[in-house]
Amino acid sequence: MAKIIGIDLGTTNSVVAVMEGGEPKVIANEEGGRTTPSVVAFTKSGERLVGQVAKRQAITNPENTIYSIKRFMGRRYDEVTEEMKMVPYKVVKAGDHVAVVAQGKQYTPPEVSAMILQKLKKAAEDYLGGAITEAVITVPAYFNDAQRQATKDAGRIAGLDVKRIVNEPTAAALAYGLDKKKDETIAVYDFGGGTFDISVLEVGEGVIEVKSTNGDTHLGGDNIDSRIVEWLADEFKKDEGLDLRSKGNEMALQRLRDAAEKAKIELSTTQQTEINLPFITADASGPKHLVKTLTRAKLEQMVEDIIQRSMGPCKQAMKDAGVEAKDIDEV
Repeated sequence: MAKIIGIDLGTTNSVVAVMEGGEPKVIANEEGGRTTPSVVAFTKSGERLVGQVAKRQAITNPENTIYSIKRFMGRRYDEVTEEMKMVPYKVVKAGDHVAVVAQGKQYTPPEVSAMILQKLKKAAEDYLGGAITEAVITVPAYFNDAQRQATKDAGRIAGLDVKRIVNEPTAAALAYGLDKKKDETIAVYDFGGGTFDISVLEVGEGVIEVKSTNGDTHLGGDNIDSRIVEWLADEFKKDEGLDLRSKGNEMALQRLRDAAEKAKIELSTTQQTEINLPFITADASGPKHLVKTLTRAKLEQMVEDIIQRSMGPCKQAMKDAGVEAKDIDEV
């Protein structure tokens, strides 16, 4: 019997896994990464890039590099005015819905998502040594019917029969093995790259029920990265008198973004990290280097208000589920 793959199609990154001996096994992509950036780019020569390679060339080709496509899935044109302001690529009206434009050609959000799914499908086929035709894909609990259908459409375009659309908090609870425990009330707090979700679930006897869900579709790790970038740019301006955010410094800014994300990840396991970017820019006196130490304490202080923004939805989700903090067994 052919294997069914499980796919987490994320705003920022995506993952593919398969069941092996009763355990889920994450499949690495061609570049050896366990996660694949949810990025698709179209080059001048007409080549299509997906994943890490697409993300890497984003700064030199911003208007043809499509990221965060999940924010546009199944949405009508009048629903995405905010999202459109956040991306450098062009978003146009296509019937009731939207399309993105890259190298003069229009693509619907399911078409772009399908390109990401195809890459994950190929990674799974290479690993398993055979064709894959069936998949289960996760979506945020707050996705409506149109958004769920768009996700199914993306699967179909990628050549996958989507057997199930599973809510992300339910999938998280399953992965955590919570379906094997006694009756419990749990909260799943999912602070993703581009979105934040909180769900309250009741689990027990192999049944998982979502009692309430809430979140902020404009809150995530990207906000933290941006805050670090602002800090680095401000510090550099103080030291050198040059603003890396000014026009003509797009390359430098992308280097700051990459460094910010790396520093943030490092500070999860260490107390401090050094950000070292030689030859970040130059002026008449010669090349300039950026060297800064960022501590975990400083980062926490810098992003405190961003984390606090997740508290409102948490309180609302508990209220909607009719529970108080003391009623929640696990987070």
